[in-house]
Amino acid sequence: MILALDTYYYKNKAKTVCVCFTDISNNQPIHIYSEIIEGVSAYEPGAFYKRELPCILSILKQVDLNEVTYIIVDSFVILDDSGKFGLGGHLFEALDKKIPIIGVAKSGFHANKNNVLELLRGESKKPLYISAIGIELQTAYMMIKSMHGAYRMPTLLQLLDTKTKENTKDFLEG
Repeated sequence: MILALDTYYYKNKAKTVCVCFTDISNNQPIHIYSEIIEGVSAYEPGAFYKRELPCILSILKQVDLNEVTYIIVDSFVILDDSGKFGLGGHLFEALDKKIPIIGVAKSGFHANKNNVLELLRGESKKPLYISAIGIELQTAYMMIKSMHGAYRMPTLLQLLDTKTKENTKDFLEG
C-alpha cells in the first residue's frame, strides 16, 4: 500500500489527511483517513517538520504500517545539497528507516540541486520537486511521473490537497 499525506493549518489547529492506494498508477484511493488536532505548534522557520511531523505520526496510528511500501509527503525529504533533512527525512527516521519516503514539493530551494529532481507533468511550465530517502531518487522520480493524471499534480495528490482543505469553514472559524 502507498500512502500520501498532507496537513492544512489554521491558527493552532491542523487537519491531516492520508490517502491510501495500492498502485502508483491508481486514480482512486482505497481509503482516506482524516484527523484534526488542536494545539499545534507555531511555524518555526527552517524547522517546518517540528510542526507537521507530530500530525503525520498521529494519523499513521490509524494505518497498519506493515502493509505500507511507500509514503509520499507534500514536502521535501532532503532540503539542501548538504543533506539537511526536511519533513520526509525526519519521518523516515521516526519510522525507524523502514518505509521509503518520497517528497513532492511545489516550489524549490536554491540550495537544493543535488538531492532533488525537477519533474514537469502535463503542459505545466512549473516543475514539481522530487526528493527521496530509502529509495533511489531516480526511481522516486519515475514513480511520481507515472502517477495517474494529465496535469502538473497527479490525480491522487490533487485529491489529497482537496481533501485536506475540504469542510474547513467551521474549522477555520474556530
